[in-house]
Amino acid sequence: MKKIMIFLLILVVVCSFAVGARVGGGDISTKTSYGPVIFSHEKHAAKGLSCQQCHPELYMTVDQHKTVSMKEMEKGSSCGLCHDGKQAFTVKANCNTCHKK
Repeated sequence: MKKIMIFLLILVVVCSFAVGARVGGGDISTKTSYGPVIFSHEKHAAKGLSCQQCHPELYMTVDQHKTVSMKEMEKGSSCGLCHDGKQAFTVKANCNTCHKK
């Protein structure tokens, strides 16, 4: 009986880590005049980014996020911090990569 309890405890711990490894946040949809932008936490995490690389400094929560213009992004604000053409594709081109019509 003791071995079964230990096995079940280990199973619960392992399952907890598997569930905890799931990326939180889901997709974030932002409306823009050029078309909606869908930000995927899953895609960014799959590239090796950790939550702490953007949160809480660059982005807070959806409610706290301030609207940023493309000109500001081109200067390195918001998405433009990483999407500069060096770390990731640039925000200056390929509009349809982010903006979906």
